[in-house]
Amino acid sequence: MTTTLPDGTIDADDTFPRQHARTQRFTLGAPRDITVSADGERVIFLRSASGSDSVNALWVLDVASGMERLVGDPRMLLATDDGGDLPPEERARRERTRESGGGITAYATDHAGKVAAFALSGRLFAAGLLSGFARPIDVAGPVFDPRPDPTARRIAYSSGRLLCLAELDGTWRVLAGGDPKEADTVTWGSADFIAAEEMHRFRGYWWSPDGNTIATCRVDTAPVSEWNIADPANPATPSRTVRYPAAGTDNATVSLHLLGLNGSRTDVDWDHEFFPYIASVNWTTAGLVMHVQSRDQRGTMTLQVDEITGETEVLDHDYDDAWVELVPGTPRLLNDGTLVAAADRDGARRLLVSGEPVTPTDLQVRSVLSATPNAITFTANAIGDATSLHVWRRHADGRLVALTDEPGVHWMTEGGSTTVVRSASMDEPGATVTVSSANDTTPAHTIESFAESPLVAPNIQFFRTDETGLSVALLLPHDHATTYGGGRLPVLLDPYGGPHALRVQCANNAFVASQWFADQGFAVVVTDGRGTPGRGSEWERAVSGDLATVPLNDQIEALQFVARETSHLDLRRVAIRGWSFGGYLAALAVLRRPDVFHTAIAGAPVTEWRLYDTHYTERYLGDPNTQSEQYDASSLLPLASDLQRPLLLIHGLADDNVVAAHTLQLSSALLAAGRTHEVLPLVGVTHMTPQEQVAENLLLHQLDFLRRSLPSPT
Repeated sequence: MTTTLPDGTIDADDTFPRQHARTQRFTLGAPRDITVSADGERVIFLRSASGSDSVNALWVLDVASGMERLVGDPRMLLATDDGGDLPPEERARRERTRESGGGITAYATDHAGKVAAFALSGRLFAAGLLSGFARPIDVAGPVFDPRPDPTARRIAYSSGRLLCLAELDGTWRVLAGGDPKEADTVTWGSADFIAAEEMHRFRGYWWSPDGNTIATCRVDTAPVSEWNIADPANPATPSRTVRYPAAGTDNATVSLHLLGLNGSRTDVDWDHEFFPYIASVNWTTAGLVMHVQSRDQRGTMTLQVDEITGETEVLDHDYDDAWVELVPGTPRLLNDGTLVAAADRDGARRLLVSGEPVTPTDLQVRSVLSATPNAITFTANAIGDATSLHVWRRHADGRLVALTDEPGVHWMTEGGSTTVVRSASMDEPGATVTVSSANDTTPAHTIESFAESPLVAPNIQFFRTDETGLSVALLLPHDHATTYGGGRLPVLLDPYGGPHALRVQCANNAFVASQWFADQGFAVVVTDGRGTPGRGSEWERAVSGDLATVPLNDQIEALQFVARETSHLDLRRVAIRGWSFGGYLAALAVLRRPDVFHTAIAGAPVTEWRLYDTHYTERYLGDPNTQSEQYDASSLLPLASDLQRPLLLIHGLADDNVVAAHTLQLSSALLAAGRTHEVLPLVGVTHMTPQEQVAENLLLHQLDFLRRSLPSPT
């Protein structure tokens, strides 16, 4: 295969594993982090210069002309390619967001979209989006998460434990965190681990609409247990201490405060004891709203905060016997005071306006993208089919309109009369980003993507099982008929299979790694079982109290269904591989069902749920101090003596999400039981595998393991 490199030369020896690693799973070079200015005249986005360039730059597209302008180039601003040293807070943010790129990986704008702020190597930069000029602002750092106020007069940012304020002339001051009496476990303006990892709240402060006040989180990690992550390959390197809130243990103490730029401070008052989690904060001209959640996650409250006294008023509350799901983009107050939320009602996740459901029960709302008194834009899928995700709009008069209808995964952002739609489908690799305007004189534009096209294309069939209605994809080698005679092939299951993630979607790039394995001579089966999102309340809650039984049974159901529907699967040679929850599922498969599965590759698996974090684990299994039987039933450690099949365990030794102790404890239990297995430790690797050589050779190593561990054909 050949690939055109950034300098225009042709690499005739390129391989898919090498390309997959070099392009960071084909994400480099694609436009991302897209914002539209309030007047609709500008589209702001990040993009690197090629499909193998990891350094993202800040760009602006002029909607009227379609011209793109480079506004912030890290190589010019820093005179270096590597982006320099990153503050610990930025490294943690990138791990929580699974960010593998470099350069400018996040930015924020004022309300009008005229000024952007971003950090590079811990330094503060501001960009004029009209002038197209970015410049450094000399403040004390390291700078993390800078955000202009809505009026573009100044920029707030976090710096270690501090929340700071910078004027555009470079003068700065500390707003909070400078009290020497406070413990060094206290930070201001940053998201705690649980908020970022599990609630997808990556920020810790919010500007008031007038730019005179900041609502900020104060986080004290003193109650959280200290864990140590060592670097065994470099014994002279000190171990890294992290505060990890494992299931059943204490979380960080998080509170909310209003800081006036005049030096005032008002503490926000609510029942912290019963509702310790701050899930989201939203501040509009109609008021400041916060969404809080109970420790057991069965209850939530939407509170409006009095901006003078800090007292709170309950606007809405919700309760579920299993758990209340947090929906991105909600709750929020419209400028006319209307509350927009989303919640499970009558078996589906529905959009709520002033507490009343306004979407049908056959539609599953996944997120709210934007909301005004005139219209609410959101993403949703048909409750019986999560393979496509569409953009919908609910008008003030009650009309419900689908803004996208082609099979695929769609997303939208808007400002003024301009909309930007990102669409991925099975028709072509990557995604298309289209800018359009309601102004008839303004033509539509496509933001150019420099992402590489994969060297493989999915040869795929989609199925729906009869019994449970599981979504299943089957990928076969492109030369199945010629090389393999159209006959039966060894099978590789390639799932994630757990909550909050889908694998079977109408998006070409979602299947390219699976297709590469298929082209090596496998029939690859990918299944989204119960517990995965998009299929309604009962479907998601099928894993409540037991993370093992239903996910594994659904993989087996899909395997047997495809075997009946086609003649391509050799059920005497079945392998399974996965990462994170998929790694847990892969190890579980050979431990519980060796009659079905003949070998497994478990990457970064959770093996003992008591070692995983509070918010995720307690949602499904409860408190281990009172519901230990549910943890025992979902743990892999008691099953160690049951291993009869080859098992490869892979784990990054620097992982601070699923720590390496998961794999090491399972390996120890297997060894104690006399069960042969293999362990591949990844030195210096976290829960992600962004390192190019690691990512490339990891695919090759897995292929080698499958070939030598699956039974020979008879």
